[in-house]
Amino acid sequence: MSYLETTHNVYKEAALTPDVGLCCTTNPIWELPGLKIPRIMQEMNYGCGSTVHTRDLTNNPKMLYVGVGGGMELLQFAYFNREKAGVIGVDVVDEMLEASRKNFKEAEKLNPWFKSDFVTLKKGDAMNLPVADNSIDVAAQNCLFNIFKEEDLKKAIAEMYRVLKPHGRLVMSDPTCEQPMSENLRNDDRLRALCLSGSLPIADYVKMLTNAGFGTIEIRARKPYRILDPKHYDTDELIYIESIEVAAIKDPMPSDGPCVFTGKAAIYFGEEDYIDDKNGHILLKNQPLAICDKTAAALASLNRDDIYISESTYHYDGGGCC
Repeated sequence: MSYLETTHNVYKEAALTPDVGLCCTTNPIWELPGLKIPRIMQEMNYGCGSTVHTRDLTNNPKMLYVGVGGGMELLQFAYFNREKAGVIGVDVVDEMLEASRKNFKEAEKLNPWFKSDFVTLKKGDAMNLPVADNSIDVAAQNCLFNIFKEEDLKKAIAEMYRVLKPHGRLVMSDPTCEQPMSENLRNDDRLRALCLSGSLPIADYVKMLTNAGFGTIEIRARKPYRILDPKHYDTDELIYIESIEVAAIKDPMPSDGPCVFTGKAAIYFGEEDYIDDKNGHILLKNQPLAICDKTAAALASLNRDDIYISESTYHYDGGGCC
């Protein structure tokens, strides 16, 4: 049995019998005016964070969500669109698609504004999406890409890039891990299906996205997620897993490399009202400016004693240098 077959079976069972502990989302349920999430959707919230960010969802974007779970994030996306077929949900597991259809009927009872036809559900594979080129404004996945091995992950990211419009956004939440894992852990198909043993270091995760052509990367959150300990897993040391929320934007690739925002800021505190680095960045006196890692390195190379550059906070919420 391949690791993808194991994954299919795990999520088939999770569709038929909701498994509240399957994933451990670290986000509270969205509470917005007129939005009520059915309990069954909450019980089937098989993600590790959130891909719903209001600043991505202006002007009725066409949205795609891959790996539908119980339909909760599809309902949240539909809240911001409210148009027939405004949201597309894709899943390879028939039982999960059917569970989402049933859950949408429950959502209709609780939300007078919601109609099930706001969401189009399609049977499909993340590595071969049944979606047209350049047709999506916001694509999302939550705790899905973490399951894939390297070559399949490359294909899945390339598919998301293909279907996005220029400047479209791929919004993701996935576990990451900075420690090495044993081959036994990496090759444990069930642990991979549970979004644990496929966890990549953040730098490797970002590199997969920029290699696919995404010119701007935003790391929006970094949070504790799980522990793999020697008593319960095949490891000699305690392994700490985090979850991150990331947006990869289909911007043109800059000639000097991608803009990767990891939550750094620059503060100028010299004698003038501002300084201009002659590279497109104006630093006002004692006004923090969010900067990408590339700009941080360029400012540091100026060797000035009146510019402070913060460490990465791994929390970026827009604005700044690019």
